[in-house]
Amino acid sequence: IPGLKKSSSPLLCSICLDVFTDPVTTPCGHNFCKTCITQHWDVNTPCQCPLCKEDFKQRPELRKAGSRSDRRCAKPAEVPCDVCTGTKLKALKSCLVCLASYCETHLEPHQRIPGLKTHQLIDPVDNLEGRMCKKHDAPLQLFCKTDQMCVCLLCTFSDHKSHDIVPLKEECEGKKAELGETEAEIQQMIQKRRVKIQEIKRSVELSREDAEREIADGVRVFTALMQSVERGQAELIDMIEEKQKTTEKQAEGFIEELQQEISELMRRSSEVEQLSHTEDHLHLLQSFPSLSAPPHTKNWTEVRVHRSSYEGSVRRAVAQLEETLGKEMKKLLEAELKRVQHFEVDVTLDPDTANPYLILSDDGKQVSHGDVKKNLPDNPERFSHSVCVLGKQSFSSGRFYYEVQVKGKTKWDLGVARESIERKKNITLSPEDGYWSILLRNKNEYKAAAGPAVRLSLKSQPQKVGVFVDYEEGLVSFYDVDAAALIYSFTDCGFTEKLLPYFCPCPNDRGENSFKVAADPPVRLSLKSQPQKVGVFVDYEEGLVSFYDVDAAALIYSFTEKLHPYFSSCKSAPLIICSVSQTEVKSLDFLRKVSQLFKLKV
Repeated sequence: IPGLKKSSSPLLCSICLDVFTDPVTTPCGHNFCKTCITQHWDVNTPCQCPLCKEDFKQRPELRKAGSRSDRRCAKPAEVPCDVCTGTKLKALKSCLVCLASYCETHLEPHQRIPGLKTHQLIDPVDNLEGRMCKKHDAPLQLFCKTDQMCVCLLCTFSDHKSHDIVPLKEECEGKKAELGETEAEIQQMIQKRRVKIQEIKRSVELSREDAEREIADGVRVFTALMQSVERGQAELIDMIEEKQKTTEKQAEGFIEELQQEISELMRRSSEVEQLSHTEDHLHLLQSFPSLSAPPHTKNWTEVRVHRSSYEGSVRRAVAQLEETLGKEMKKLLEAELKRVQHFEVDVTLDPDTANPYLILSDDGKQVSHGDVKKNLPDNPERFSHSVCVLGKQSFSSGRFYYEVQVKGKTKWDLGVARESIERKKNITLSPEDGYWSILLRNKNEYKAAAGPAVRLSLKSQPQKVGVFVDYEEGLVSFYDVDAAALIYSFTDCGFTEKLLPYFCPCPNDRGENSFKVAADPPVRLSLKSQPQKVGVFVDYEEGLVSFYDVDAAALIYSFTEKLHPYFSSCKSAPLIICSVSQTEVKSLDFLRKVSQLFKLKV
């Protein structure tokens, strides 16, 4: 169609000059009726836009006019067209030369006019000025690796001359690789946090189970105690009422007997009165001997109805209740000790903190006071004046438990301490000074260093002390392990820094307090089978005691210190000391030496 001009109306086809019928859009952005443009290209070759004369190597695919999402109005988060007036459409491209963004309609000149076709178009972006070099007013197309900044081509001849310059695309590839690593790291962080969420949820679930179990135990114990109280009250009332009934029955017997005697005396009184008024002299004289004296009666002078004594009845009932309460407390403490022992940790003594007068075992489990001061470096961690030592392990969260052997000691201190405690001066044991501890003095005086000290009344002398700490709860508890009894608890401690196990064996006192303080954690043994016969091997000079499962030919455990032979009775079955059979020894090579060194006779 020669001389075709664009219609002045956006609703008219430039070919048929009529309202669009099934309008379509060419790649260059012009709209025509589908039939019109199809027939035009059927007649005219090569395919060319009737308006802008743009040639197409092959017949292009036609788009339905107005169907592209790019022609809709720009949303708040989208880049609008800078040319549209009134309602602004969504921008399709941004021009780095014009420093403007264009919708599909206003982008058409950049696709048609040769001078505009050379402009650099990018996906729509805001702040196009920020993509231009402020010094040279040219597009930022390069990256200076030396100064780590975007530059224009002219910058490479001035401020960034001789710098390491690369295209933006090349630098972006490297940055994308770094972003990939960052993304992987972020994903790991996300995964760790998801795992942490599951841990927290699991902790909450376990806490709920603990709470429900504790509530159930509390209800059970208090129900039993209330039943015991009610039963004790009923028994006390029954006893008192039974005593009162016995007193009343005795009194009723006395009264009945007295009433009988009164009746007899009244009858005799009547006879005597009648006889005294008779005129029959013979009858009076004959009856006088039998009526002249009162009838024989019981001597009531010493007879008493003693009031029942109830002194001590209530006290004895309360004492029985106290005994019941004591048994329940014993059960609760045994269960409590078993629970806290699940948090046992292996504690070793830190030689860098030990006072120079202290002697530590090679395994870091025992400490005692020596008479000679060792020449040790006066490092900041070491106690200079007080004969103390701390554990190597520190704790700043959670719960932990350890046991300390104090058998044979006449004085000692033990507990936990803050990491920041004073170590170069004489120490004061109190929570305010960073110590939560108990102590023994003069063989049997136990105290809790609560500032001021609290004297403790213990039923037995502890041989092994268990120390339990719940950091978040601010709780430090001490137990007599053998008696399964609570010694003392510090509560509401409000810990804010690391805690370390604290030990003080105290001076020797000329040998009276020479026994060692030993960190003595229980050792849990994992055995493949239950031993039916246990072999015990002792090497006295080596200080070795080993236990074997004889039938399984397996080592159970070895001690490396001197011990006395010890056998514990069992309720279910007795322990039997067996002789070592030569047949068994031959089949167990590693026990051949045992049979020679450790022989027992039944």
